[in-house]
Amino acid sequence: VQLQACGGGLVQAGGSLRLSCAASGRTFSSYALGWFRQAPGKEREFVASISWNGGSTYYADSVKGRFTISRDNAKNTVYLQINSLKPEDTAVYYCAADVSGRYYNPRKEGDFNSWGQGTQVTVSS
Repeated sequence: VQLQACGGGLVQAGGSLRLSCAASGRTFSSYALGWFRQAPGKEREFVASISWNGGSTYYADSVKGRFTISRDNAKNTVYLQINSLKPEDTAVYYCAADVSGRYYNPRKEGDFNSWGQGTQVTVSS
């Protein structure tokens, strides 16, 4: 599976962005997807995940209420809507997939086995 993320950019605090990640390869609707982020000088951290059918989502505590993950299986795309952006949201955002189909709502980096290249989100104060 190849994943291509886009939609990042430079925004002011309080603004919004919608990240997209298009997938190609294995049947998109058969696996769970997620988003991670890595801020400068920090380890990559889990942000959100969504089950193969979109029926279940899971979020890191730090983004609950501001971030929304969704997917469109007809377009082979997963989205991350980010609202009320804060400077601490500045990071490279990565989409990832559990193409093994092992996890319904993967949450750990090791649960995912295919990664996109990342898109930069920068939030100015």
